[in-house]
Amino acid sequence: MNTEKVISGFFFILAMTINFGFFYGDPSNIEYHSAYELFAAIIINLIATVLKLGDKTQLGSVLLATSLVADIQLVASASVWALALYVGHGLNNESTLAVVSLSGGALLANIVSVLLFIGDTLKSKR
Repeated sequence: MNTEKVISGFFFILAMTINFGFFYGDPSNIEYHSAYELFAAIIINLIATVLKLGDKTQLGSVLLATSLVADIQLVASASVWALALYVGHGLNNESTLAVVSLSGGALLANIVSVLLFIGDTLKSKR
């Protein structure tokens, strides 16, 4: 058993599932989406990104790129939320849809990352 792969796979899948937990629900109703879950998704995604930094393979570069995309979209989602609350006039339907849509893009990047990781794991030989 490769401990490094277990740890990185754990964080990749945890990032995807927490992001899904935030994304799931009516996109026009912010009550279905927890700010704490978005914060946890950002932190776990950042940890997953750091774990991908040491991989110098071609696949490692693609995994890092997908993780960076997810990070950027999650931070943008949180930024839109904060700007709407503290600069704008509160969360309206448009800003809520933007927050959830950005997290959906991050979820898609996380799914691609997990699929690549699983494919690489299945392809590798002992």
